[in-house]
Amino acid sequence: MTVSPSSPVRTGVDAGVRPERPSVTELRLSAFAGHRGAAFPLGPLTLLTGPSGSGKTTALRAYEALARLGGGARLDEAFPDPHGCVPERARPDAQRRRGFRLGCTADGPEGPVRLDIAVQAEPELRIVGERLTSGGLTLLETALVDPSRPVVQAAWHTAGASPVTRGPLPDDRLGTALLPLRVAGKTDGQRRVLAAAEQMVVALRSVFACDPRPRRMRAAVPLGSGRLLRGCDNLADVLWRTRTECGRRHAQLVAAVRDGCVGPVADLLAEPAPGGNGHGDAPKAARGAGHGVSQGVGHGRGRGPGLGNGPGHGNGAALGAGAGAGHGCGAGPALVRAVLDRGDGIRTPLALLGDGELRYLALALVLFTGPGVLEVDPVAEVPAALQTLTVLADGLDRCLDPRQRAQLLCVAARMGERGHIRLVGAVSDASWAAGVPGATVVHLDRERS
Repeated sequence: MTVSPSSPVRTGVDAGVRPERPSVTELRLSAFAGHRGAAFPLGPLTLLTGPSGSGKTTALRAYEALARLGGGARLDEAFPDPHGCVPERARPDAQRRRGFRLGCTADGPEGPVRLDIAVQAEPELRIVGERLTSGGLTLLETALVDPSRPVVQAAWHTAGASPVTRGPLPDDRLGTALLPLRVAGKTDGQRRVLAAAEQMVVALRSVFACDPRPRRMRAAVPLGSGRLLRGCDNLADVLWRTRTECGRRHAQLVAAVRDGCVGPVADLLAEPAPGGNGHGDAPKAARGAGHGVSQGVGHGRGRGPGLGNGPGHGNGAALGAGAGAGHGCGAGPALVRAVLDRGDGIRTPLALLGDGELRYLALALVLFTGPGVLEVDPVAEVPAALQTLTVLADGLDRCLDPRQRAQLLCVAARMGERGHIRLVGAVSDASWAAGVPGATVVHLDRERS
């Protein structure tokens, strides 16, 4: 593996200059599928490149699994195919056990925090070891003591009357994510453990794995939550919601779409699909642009983005519950579709666009939005301004022409500079990314283990 950064890769923190937003700065695959002893530095914009079979998708899959564990998922939810994660040449021990190992480093206010876990995949799936360290100090360590019990013995740093506190933790969940429920935080050592665990969990949880599927994006969709799915199937539903939520971001998105699509583009929007329910011009139960029965900031009748005739809850323009062009309770079409407004009275349905245009458009939308729009699970207790969204994009350059991929990379680099969004993408060839400021290219050239 080789790393070609366009700017220096920041794997640690300077003493006194620590990032406010936690983020994963290194992914380690000690023994995972075809990887052995691999460590991938991750910057705000990282491209994993290499020939087919070099393990790019595997690395992204490992990152996503760690993110799910950080969010409290069970082990079988994070690794639905654990046998596929075991290295091919791994030999079973005397008890016929085989498994895999992986980990990561999260940088943030507490400095670099390392997490490493060992997972037994055979004969049964369980975590058999976990270690959380910071500054050379072990903050949490777990080990499987009694294979007949579904727990591991944990010891976490206390630095009080006793140096460590011991207790059992379940063997099907990440112990680091459970520490806030077990550690009292009475001593300086316990508070350090909690701060490091929180940094790791915050860094891991805000992850969105994205792989747009053009075929599904072409179809009209019913209105739903307005949160983008990983396949971007419901892009029209999301555009119906977001177009009026933030005019500045939508204008930036339209400008990016204009740079990547053929022909003039004045706007990108959603509209009732022909052949919907045929009642009115607003989806579901609304005839207006908002949620509410009001025309102001209280509950009444108005025009707004919700259940009513206004964006308010009163007698003015605010969110309410009446007739508006949003999610509400009036007659409206059952389906919406996304279109490009050409600016001359012509609207082109996205169903007529090519695969490259659709993938470019969807990825641009992901980069210009955030956790409130994407189907992710951010940490509710931490302000959004202190969290960083990481987008995982397998086949980032699939179907894109040279202009589209260059524009998309520029958007990703610009958003990465602001610190709110990071991108880790897998590409077959990253030579076109040379010279993009802030881009880190990791070349995977290993042999299968």
